[in-house]
Amino acid sequence: MIVDVPQGKDPIGYVWGEMVPGIGIAASGFSLAVYEHSTLGLREFEAARLRIAQINGCVFCLDWRTERDGVKVEEEFADAVTAWRTTDAFDERTRLAAEYAERYATDHHNLDEEFWARMKAHYSQTEIVELSMSIGSWLAFGRLNHVLGLDTACVLPGHS
Repeated sequence: MIVDVPQGKDPIGYVWGEMVPGIGIAASGFSLAVYEHSTLGLREFEAARLRIAQINGCVFCLDWRTERDGVKVEEEFADAVTAWRTTDAFDERTRLAAEYAERYATDHHNLDEEFWARMKAHYSQTEIVELSMSIGSWLAFGRLNHVLGLDTACVLPGHS
């Protein structure tokens, strides 16, 4: 871990809540809102989230599976996300979610008209904005936790 955490303190709670409470608590609220208020289907949501986790290398994010009404994606889902271009496990919305996450994280300057035409054929404008905000959250906070070495100690509040 890059940050010195006092003995007995939860690393995430200390860094996010005590070191920079004016920023960390707000960031935590945004991060949780992505999970609590998403209208996206579980498979699309997880395809984008896992693709960002794979790119970021966040240990916690790679192990995490979002649960909705007692349902999680299948065990092989992460492998399908890695192979989003060729897998037969995805419908077009799920494939686009993984593609968008990857391009958002690695090549956002080249999101061209052809890509947006495909997105708009399968997602509403509201869904595109929601997916964009979700990807932004995962990219920023997963990367932050990984860079600071917090990803091995990360637990989402209320999801332990």
